Amino acid sequence: MRFVDEYRDPQMAQTLAVEIARLTEGRPLKLMEVCGGHTHTIYKHGIEDLLPRTIDLVHGPGCPVCVLPMGRVDDAIAIARSEGVIFTTFGDMMRVPGSRGSLLDAKAQGADVRFIYSPLDALKIARQNPDREVVFFAIGFETTAPSTAVTLLRAQAEGIKNFSVFCNHVTIIPAIKAILDSPDLRLDGFIGPGHVSMVIGMRPYTFIARDHRKPVVIAGFELLDIIQAVLMIVRQVIEGRAEVENQYSRVVRPEGNRKALEAMARTMELRPFFEWRGLGFITHSALKLRPEFAAWDAELRFSVPGIRVADPKACQCGEVLKGVIKPWECKVFGTACTPETPIGTCMVSPEGACAAYYNYGRYSMAAERANLPAIGLQTPADRTAS
Repeated sequence: MRFVDEYRDPQMAQTLAVEIARLTEGRPLKLMEVCGGHTHTIYKHGIEDLLPRTIDLVHGPGCPVCVLPMGRVDDAIAIARSEGVIFTTFGDMMRVPGSRGSLLDAKAQGADVRFIYSPLDALKIARQNPDREVVFFAIGFETTAPSTAVTLLRAQAEGIKNFSVFCNHVTIIPAIKAILDSPDLRLDGFIGPGHVSMVIGMRPYTFIARDHRKPVVIAGFELLDIIQAVLMIVRQVIEGRAEVENQYSRVVRPEGNRKALEAMARTMELRPFFEWRGLGFITHSALKLRPEFAAWDAELRFSVPGIRVADPKACQCGEVLKGVIKPWECKVFGTACTPETPIGTCMVSPEGACAAYYNYGRYSMAAERANLPAIGLQTPADRTAS
C-alpha cells in the first residue's frame, strides 16, 4: 500500500476483524498496546468496538509524559524559575501538574518558559541569547532521545556553553519487564511500539517471547496496522508460538537505527534508578548525560529539589498506566479530572489514555460496550440499525 487512505479501508478492517472473531471464538485474550500512539489510534477509530468481545485491549505505559513523576516536574519548575533562565519544553509538558502547579503556571507568574518543537530550537535560542541560560526539558522514550543526543553533540562542537539539558529520557524495555513481573496483570501478548522500535530494532523484545512465552508484534499507527497486528498475535497464540514479529516493516528494521543508537551512546548512559509514575522505581530504566557532557547537564548546573512527591490521592493514573483499570473506571475521570483541569498526567498528553478516552467520547460508550453480548462484531451503530 502506498497511500494513507489505504491503511484506513473499512472493508478490509471488517474482514480482518471477522477473522479475529473466528479464531478467538470462546477464547478471550488480553493484549497490551505499549505505545500511547497506538492507544490514540484505537480510540480515534473505535477499534475496541470493531474487534470481538474476546479481545481485551489493555493500555500500557507508553506515554512518556504520563509516566513522569511529580517530583521531576517540580524539579523542572525550580529550574525554570531560576534567575536568567529561558526554559524550553515540548507543548504537552506545559500543563503537567507538579505538587504546586505546572510550567504554564510558572510562566504566568513570570518565568520565561517557551514551548518548542525540537531541541535544536532550544539551541538556536541559546545562540540568540548568549547572556541567558537556556535549558531544554528532554523527555521521551528512545524515539526522541536521538534528537537530544544530536543537539548535545552540536552544542559541544560549537562550544555553546549557555545551553543545558534537563534529561528525563526513559527506556521501554525495563518498563515492559516491570509489567511482566506485576502480580496483578496477566497478558497474552503485546502490540509493540512502532516509533521506539524504529530506533532500537526488534532484538530487545526477544526476552518477552523466549522467557515469558508472550507474542510480540511491532505495529504501525494506522487503523489496519493495529488490527493486522492483533490478528498476527492471535495466530501466534492459536498456533502455540511466541515470537517477535514486525508488522511495521515499512519503517522498522530488525537492527534499528544504528546512527541514532551511536549518538545516544556517545552522549548518554543509564541511570541506576528512576521513578516511574504508577510503576515505582525501576533500575536502569532512564538515561542521564555522560560525564563528558557534564558542562551541558542542567541537573549539575542548577539546584533542584530532588524530592519524591506522592501523586494526588484522587488520581488513579498509576493503575491506568499498568493496565489494571480502564480510564473511565477512575473515580474522578470526566468530572474533577478533564483535559482542561487535569489532576493526573494521563489526562494531559494527547497520547495519554485518559485524554484519548475523553477527547474521542469513549467514556460515554464504555458502559454501553460492557452490556454488549459477548459475541461477534456488534457495535452501537449495528444495534441502532437493527
